[in-house]
Amino acid sequence: MSEIISFEPATGVELARLPIGDVDAEVAAARTGWAGWAAQPLAFRIETMRRFANVVRQRQDAFVDIVARETGKPLWEARTEVESVIAKVDISATAYADRTAQRRMEAAAGARVALRHKPHGVLAVLGPYNFPAHLPNGHIVPALIAGNAVVFKPSEKTPATGRFLVECYHAAGVPEASVRLLVGGPAEGKALAEHRDIDGLLFTGSARTGIALNRLFATRPEKILALEMGGNNPIVVWDTPDLHTAAVLVVQSAFTSAGQRCTAARRLIVQDSLYDGLIDAIGRICQRIIVGAPHDTPAPFMGPVIDNEAADQLTESFLSLLMRGGRPIRHLERPDDRLPFLAPAMIDVTNMAERPDLELFGPILQVFRTADFDAAIAEANNTRYGLSAALVSQTPALYDRFWANIRAGVVNWNRPTNGAASNAPFGGIGWSGNHRPSAYYAADYCAYPVVSSESDAARAAIGIGLRDA
Repeated sequence: MSEIISFEPATGVELARLPIGDVDAEVAAARTGWAGWAAQPLAFRIETMRRFANVVRQRQDAFVDIVARETGKPLWEARTEVESVIAKVDISATAYADRTAQRRMEAAAGARVALRHKPHGVLAVLGPYNFPAHLPNGHIVPALIAGNAVVFKPSEKTPATGRFLVECYHAAGVPEASVRLLVGGPAEGKALAEHRDIDGLLFTGSARTGIALNRLFATRPEKILALEMGGNNPIVVWDTPDLHTAAVLVVQSAFTSAGQRCTAARRLIVQDSLYDGLIDAIGRICQRIIVGAPHDTPAPFMGPVIDNEAADQLTESFLSLLMRGGRPIRHLERPDDRLPFLAPAMIDVTNMAERPDLELFGPILQVFRTADFDAAIAEANNTRYGLSAALVSQTPALYDRFWANIRAGVVNWNRPTNGAASNAPFGGIGWSGNHRPSAYYAADYCAYPVVSSESDAARAAIGIGLRDA
């Protein structure tokens, strides 16, 4: 195969054809261009990133259109993603100044200690398909500000968005050698990760791939590895009288982006006494949800999943839950087998003997009911993942208990599970990451600290352990 073909999930129409790149050539180009970019003053690199934000503003409508067409997202959601690309520049500049600021401290004998940071060199970035502009941009902008060069491989399912993003960097004045686009599939991604001439890899994607990368880098401690790998996220509804609002929060958590967010709620854990009313309220909202193509009028709440393969896998997963003893609340409906549109689905797994710990990356919500809050927390923690969790409750004391005992990197109260701020760190524990949170803390893995003990003049004496002269 010599090219990657991108299709619009909502229509099946071909969107773009891109030639598969040469891994060695792209890494070599980035290695050649790195030193010149790193030598530029920090102010120059930040100003270049501000020009990048302006380029994206100028091309915003075209950018929104290509994100929407290639992912199937509604236009309103694609626009939100492109706006996040723009906002990332100021956030990253502030984060770099905060997290990697130069500092000087006094030391003994008139010396001083200086703390500065250096870029790693050439960083590989592997991007996902669910946020094909925002998430890789969240690695690339802080990496460039720190003085790294980047080789970016977008998902093989969204290469056109990746190409558009890289074109914006270059149009803003980032040297072509400093940001390289590598188009390809899993083979090119694997070759890039294994390449001896990269200094690190920044990854957003599935736990399966992330764990394989973690094994690969286990014998390469000299290279930085930052992993963001998704979650099997719980939302707990307890002791709340407003079931309509609770239902809205559940729907937003589970079904925004057709469930294709790493922070999406996969599991609803609900107080037994609230179960019937909450399920009824969620059902009424789901009946009103518009599932449609990006440019449809009226605007849809959610579009298709990324492709037919994903839709087939989700259908098989739902059937598997049924066979294991799950009780369907809303079936996973697919109006047209030729296209990957899926309606929101819910399944009660309370009485399932063995509940699989899976990240079902689509609009499937598993429901568990219990009468005991400690049991609810235990069920919420019954996962190898640990990215996001939320509690919907009117009782502050319950939130205190929830926050203290839940294992997740993002813990929300009366907010959706996918309500994560870009000006805060973002990451999780367990199978959700390797303790390299992104967003505001991305600066931490894009540069390494260098501590220097310095004095204007050489002064040295040995006061003990020497024979008399």
